[in-house]
Amino acid sequence: MNNKRFPHRQAGASTLVMLVMVLFFGGLLMMAVRLAPAYVDNLTVQELMERLDENENPVAMTPVQLRNWVKKQLQVNNVDSFDASYVTMEKRGDVALVTVEYEVRTDLFFNVDAVIQFRHEYEMRGE
Repeated sequence: MNNKRFPHRQAGASTLVMLVMVLFFGGLLMMAVRLAPAYVDNLTVQELMERLDENENPVAMTPVQLRNWVKKQLQVNNVDSFDASYVTMEKRGDVALVTVEYEVRTDLFFNVDAVIQFRHEYEMRGE
């Protein structure tokens, strides 16, 4: 149809469609803002555990020494949502199996929460 012949017909999105789009993309943006800090902290924890093998000898460490090292590194990197008790260590000869397992809960809106679970395993060999 030609819009010049029928000026009362308009093309484009209606107010309702625009409102739905704003609400949808606003909701996605809100979720991203609420969930992003948990993922950023998780990336920091992953980098920290990968550095452990480079800077320390994890096989020679006790679980208490490992947790103390993790606590210090977390303070330096300003990670507040992670507790060092989430890190466990199992030794098998000259191999240390370090497991990081935890979950983060965050409010999305009203009484709706998001639960994010993280689990990483690192196999580290002695020097």
